[in-house]
Amino acid sequence: MIIFGTRGYLYQLAILTLVCGRCGNPSAHTLRKRVTKFTLFFVPLFPIATKYATQCTFCGAEQKLTKEQAEHLQAQAASGHGGQMYGQPQQQPYQS
Repeated sequence: MIIFGTRGYLYQLAILTLVCGRCGNPSAHTLRKRVTKFTLFFVPLFPIATKYATQCTFCGAEQKLTKEQAEHLQAQAASGHGGQMYGQPQQQPYQS
């Protein structure tokens, strides 16, 4: 008997400040990567699908992206324009 199937993994790549296309609010958007892997005897072996998307934290709208768009947004977040890399502390400007 052979047991096989798929399993999904969700990675949060960055948090960006963007204007939502649905609600029109400038809010935080999470950049996510969903990977579906083939499993054999419950052991994930290789990825069979990878999808990228952003999700608005204000209204919950999700927009699908291509790999190139996701890499561009992730590079933009890493350079400090429009967001922050996930897991790094957000630096606020000092206000007196």
